[in-house]
Amino acid sequence: MSAVIKTTNLTKIYGNQTSVDHLNITVNQGDIYGFLGRNGAGKTTTIRMLVGLIQPTHGQIEIFGKNLFKNKKEILRRIGSIVEVLGFYENLTARENLLINAKLLGIPKTSAIEESLEIVGLQHETKKLVGNYSLGMKQRLGIARALLHDPELLILDEPTNGLDPIGIKEMRRLLQSLTKERNITLLISSHILSEMEQLADHMGIIHEGKLLEEIAFDRLRKRNRKYLEFRVSNENKAVMLMEKYFKVHDYEVHEEGTIRVYSHLGQQGKLNKMFVENDIEVSKMTMKEDGLEDYFARLVGGGTIG
Repeated sequence: MSAVIKTTNLTKIYGNQTSVDHLNITVNQGDIYGFLGRNGAGKTTTIRMLVGLIQPTHGQIEIFGKNLFKNKKEILRRIGSIVEVLGFYENLTARENLLINAKLLGIPKTSAIEESLEIVGLQHETKKLVGNYSLGMKQRLGIARALLHDPELLILDEPTNGLDPIGIKEMRRLLQSLTKERNITLLISSHILSEMEQLADHMGIIHEGKLLEEIAFDRLRKRNRKYLEFRVSNENKAVMLMEKYFKVHDYEVHEEGTIRVYSHLGQQGKLNKMFVENDIEVSKMTMKEDGLEDYFARLVGGGTIG
């Protein structure tokens, strides 16, 4: 599988601050690549370098196998992007906005506008002024604009940011259809772990400018561990009893009296019986599996991505 994006030691320094630090990512053709990190982790700075808006301090960017800054004009013709502010004329319709962009891009075919609107599901909303669009509709219009010149690669910075659950679901369907039906490669930055888990094929996690890991979601799911989760009235006593009578040492104590036991799977009945016989109330007992939130917390040393 050929690499569409490949960065080598990509670095951006502003004064005394290193925003992106020797970043090495690979995005393969046809993939949806989730670029994950907390706000301020360096995602947007990376994307601005990938679309040629700012120059790296050090390092290389190859897109479609060519050096970006030596072949910028040629490469950018093959890329669509949404970076930060969408910037539409709110007193114009969607079609009028796209017509302006098509002229700026030198796209002579008006059919490109109609096709882009149809792809994102806005073909019946063209009489409404963009100022009256919902945020989700504006985000879809942004993707329509990015699709005008029929790109092979889309680079999107937080496309689901601020959307409600319905809007996020609609955006997910749209992005999935772009890869499946049009074979467009996607790089999507996000801080919403659960959404990327449902959408992306691969992910790279950036933290304080550094790439912590790059992994396929299928491989991550196989790696994730199953565990027994108990919610008990006295977690300290419960832990002491588990260690004494069952030799349980692979466990974690979480908030609200919750204990995760990573060993002794299948012995939840015996553990529960022991708790009850020792006057520990068990209000919850389930079998679960580590999710992306757990994985991220372990990777960055605690906390969440938001």
